[in-house]
Amino acid sequence: MARSTTYYPEPQISKFVFASKYMAPFWTVVRVYLGWTWLQAGWHKVTDPKWVGADAGTSITGFLNRAVSLSQGDNPSVASWYAWLIDNIFLPMSTFMSYAIAFGELLVGIALIVGFLTGAAAFFGGLMNAAFLLAGTLSTNPIMFLLATWLVLAWRVAGYYGLDYWVLPYVGAPRGEFDKNKPQSAASRPAKA
Repeated sequence: MARSTTYYPEPQISKFVFASKYMAPFWTVVRVYLGWTWLQAGWHKVTDPKWVGADAGTSITGFLNRAVSLSQGDNPSVASWYAWLIDNIFLPMSTFMSYAIAFGELLVGIALIVGFLTGAAAFFGGLMNAAFLLAGTLSTNPIMFLLATWLVLAWRVAGYYGLDYWVLPYVGAPRGEFDKNKPQSAASRPAKA
């Protein structure tokens, strides 16, 4: 019995919002704003000895212990499975987690600002936002998560005014419809038969 694949074309509105060169300036503003927010958060942590340095792990341990305490009581705001994860995996690795979060935030911020692998950078930033939200911290995390999700959807044009303009064709991502008349790099050209 042969299987068939059904192809659903992308709706025109989705193509315009998430893949149109005309929306690239909008996504550039969103990308740079989100990148700046991550860069500031990361820089604050990298320059703080409680995150990176002599007392590394102090701040993250306090944050994680607070999250575990929020999982108890009549109205817990942290899920019990996530509290278990914090207790058994994250807390024992608090020094590593401290460095990973501080430098992760910094690298996500830099990548978004310069438009380097925007979709991947936004994905990892959103992953950190989700982890913070699961730990019971609101702050700017819901807005940052929402913007990161939209940037992941707009990966084709979010870095158009950035390094992705050159990097994506080099790594083999196909050119968008609006760039079909531009020369392609050897990596993105179809093979000759």
